[in-house]
Amino acid sequence: MSGGRREGSLEAPTRHTLDWRSAEFYDEAPLFEELERVFDICHGCRRCFNLCNSFPTLFDAVDESETMEVDGVPKEVYWDVVDHCYLCDMCYMSKCPYVPPHEWNVDFPHLMLRAKAVRFKKEGASTRDKILSATDRVGKLAGIPVVVKAVNGINRSKTGRKLLEATLGVHRNAPVPEYHSKTARKRLARLVGANPVDVKPSENTRGKVVLYTSCYGNRNHPSIDEDLVAVYEHNGIPLTLAERETCCGMPKLELGDLEAVAKAKEINIPILAAMVDDGWDIVTPIPSCTLMFKQELPLMFPDDPEVAKVRDAMYDPFEYLMLRHKDGELNTGFKKSLGKISYQVPCHLRVQNIGLKTRDMLQLVPDTQVEVIERCSGHDGTYAVKKEFHEISRKIARPVVNKVKRGEADHFVSDCPMAAEQIAQEVDNVDAKNPMSLLRSAYGI
Repeated sequence: MSGGRREGSLEAPTRHTLDWRSAEFYDEAPLFEELERVFDICHGCRRCFNLCNSFPTLFDAVDESETMEVDGVPKEVYWDVVDHCYLCDMCYMSKCPYVPPHEWNVDFPHLMLRAKAVRFKKEGASTRDKILSATDRVGKLAGIPVVVKAVNGINRSKTGRKLLEATLGVHRNAPVPEYHSKTARKRLARLVGANPVDVKPSENTRGKVVLYTSCYGNRNHPSIDEDLVAVYEHNGIPLTLAERETCCGMPKLELGDLEAVAKAKEINIPILAAMVDDGWDIVTPIPSCTLMFKQELPLMFPDDPEVAKVRDAMYDPFEYLMLRHKDGELNTGFKKSLGKISYQVPCHLRVQNIGLKTRDMLQLVPDTQVEVIERCSGHDGTYAVKKEFHEISRKIARPVVNKVKRGEADHFVSDCPMAAEQIAQEVDNVDAKNPMSLLRSAYGI
């Protein structure tokens, strides 16, 4: 296939469900056949050379091989390509002309996911990767009042970071989150079980919202959830918290531990689906969590009506606010302008295909200008904190860093707080902010 180019499909991309329960899914022989087929197509196209490091790894291996074709690439290099994929989905959604319904049927991210799952089933995962993907368990332990000061202290000290690098392979310079013993769910406990009587639905929303706080929002950055609640309540949108929630499963998905994803789904979905039945919409402050419920779980469990129910009720928080604005239900009584904002759009938000709702919302604030940066931050879950990938992640982030430096904006924001920290660390005198926090400031609340 690499000997010639074909025109890509002009139809909208479609996504096949993930047949992860079948025996063939975990059979290495057909997996490697499909890897070679897809890699050959990618080699003949090369449109994705400037996305993640999977593609340069593949293309360099091809160019350095004796045949200068995929058949000359050692099979062990295939795993290097897999390791550099962090399932951002940008190649599928924005670059590849051969995704379904094109007959070549290329789904690079889900092929990488299959490879990760095959390896996990065969070999398991390293201690480092198990810890980094166990967000609930680690967050609960690190958030114990007696423990939290020690954990945060180690993460802030050079000696502690050198120790983490030596023992766990967490790069000493990678931004790592702070932990809080007073979690968002504790701070917002008044919302648990809340069931308002006076609700103002609109044409596009039901007007009352379940906040899925997320692991990161709950334990690492609770102010994000607090800011969201303040903005929504200022707009007359009642909120509640589910009685229980666990990790959405995205970290385990990136690891290839699909059974752990299924276990998390069995906790979250019945609770959220029941609340949808009671008339609630759902928002989550982290784009990766939103994407997990809107895309990955429905593709893993296509025949589960409760998964579909949650998918259809799940919104990005700014998407929800803009729907309220469309229906004339948004409070636009802003108290102060925000000036110039540099806004990095996370990959997991871009691939939701909802448009730039965060930008649109912020630009409703008078005398506010938003410069949009649609490039990857290089953080991507746990990728940037790993010793072997951190410097590569910085290289991926360089175009964003350069734009922020040149922009000289009053604020730098990203919907993904981890992405924001990754970029801000590279720019002098720039603090990473969350756009919901800026919006709360504009409202003066």
